[in-house]
Amino acid sequence: MNGYLISDTRKVTTHRLIEMKRKGEKISMLTSYDFTTAGIVDKAGMDVILVGDSASNVMAGNTTTLPMTVDQMIYHARSVVRGVNRALVVCDMPFGSYQTGDTDGVKNAIRIMKESGCDALKLEGGVEILDTVRRILDAGIPVMAHLGLTPQSINKFGTYAVRAKDEAEAEKLISDAKALDEAGCFGLVLEKVPAILATKVTKEISIPTIGIGAGNGTDGQVLVVADMLGMTQGFSPRFLRRYANLNSIMTEAIGHYIEDVKNGDFPNEKESY
Repeated sequence: MNGYLISDTRKVTTHRLIEMKRKGEKISMLTSYDFTTAGIVDKAGMDVILVGDSASNVMAGNTTTLPMTVDQMIYHARSVVRGVNRALVVCDMPFGSYQTGDTDGVKNAIRIMKESGCDALKLEGGVEILDTVRRILDAGIPVMAHLGLTPQSINKFGTYAVRAKDEAEAEKLISDAKALDEAGCFGLVLEKVPAILATKVTKEISIPTIGIGAGNGTDGQVLVVADMLGMTQGFSPRFLRRYANLNSIMTEAIGHYIEDVKNGDFPNEKESY
């Protein structure tokens, strides 16, 4: 088998991720939205599987993550959990499920955990949602934070450009990261921020950082599975490395199937009862 050999097959926990940071072991993280894909990703040895609200784009064809509902996230997370044995499964709380206040946030967090069976939740935002984060943590639910480019706030930003390039926003990001660390979050996603800033944050907080478009100084990396496998086309940000071209492979295979059906070659005698 080619690739990275996983010697420790125990279930990944939030505690193990923090231990990985302390040991200097990089953390691998990838999205999944369905049972079949999650099973493959988990078997390959992924540390963390994110059931991202990016399902809105990848699975439903929306232009933003905003349309995703709690019911939809539970559906995707439940499907993923059924396919996973080792990886820590983190589910995004969708837009509108916690921004309305800590009471709604805790209620929706508990529901997602109970009905999906996932291991932890991820919320976007800094000190503005700190009370909600604390209450969710008080309910016994592990929380992964998310700073930098926060896609649920796309209408506020008006662009998917790199965040925290100016001094004021960078200082706020550092302050937010420290507050979320002190509150008890077990990890922090840093999306599309300058590499030097991400490295600084990583060194100044005790919890692991997971980067996407944040350079190599973070404790781990995350990508969208359909992007890194080359299933999607036309989306080519600087941070994306494609490890396969499944779009071409799938198109060719489907074309062969159509051809075989049309010319009567499929099914043949051995494929018939």
